[in-house]
Amino acid sequence: MMIPVVLSAALLLLLPGTLTQSFRQVPIDVVVENSLHDIKPLTFSTHVAYRGILLGALKGLMDTNANFKFTYSDDPNYGPYLESVNGVAGNDKDHTYWQLLVKTADGKVIRPDVGIGCYLPKANEQIILTFSKW
Repeated sequence: MMIPVVLSAALLLLLPGTLTQSFRQVPIDVVVENSLHDIKPLTFSTHVAYRGILLGALKGLMDTNANFKFTYSDDPNYGPYLESVNGVAGNDKDHTYWQLLVKTADGKVIRPDVGIGCYLPKANEQIILTFSKW
């Protein structure tokens, strides 16, 4: 019985940071833009758990900042997607939606190929939520 315990302890020593990485917080900014109306963009500084999903960071931001609210729907095929941010909702009739963009730490703006339920923000990224038309 002693051998499995020793092997388990040795394995933990070989994987430094494995347990502590899951508790590390990564700083990000969330920028809310409305490209259809003349509204000044809002920037919120927050954090996400190391290798955590954007949805968790947005929920945490909403819980800690009264100036940021959002709603989302959970599609059984495609997962969570933004419906509204700060009371502004997209709709099919007006062809409006919330677009997810990311400004990476090196300054590039990308459109992730996943949504808020799968995107894993990296340190110092700007998550840009832009109200747009399609």
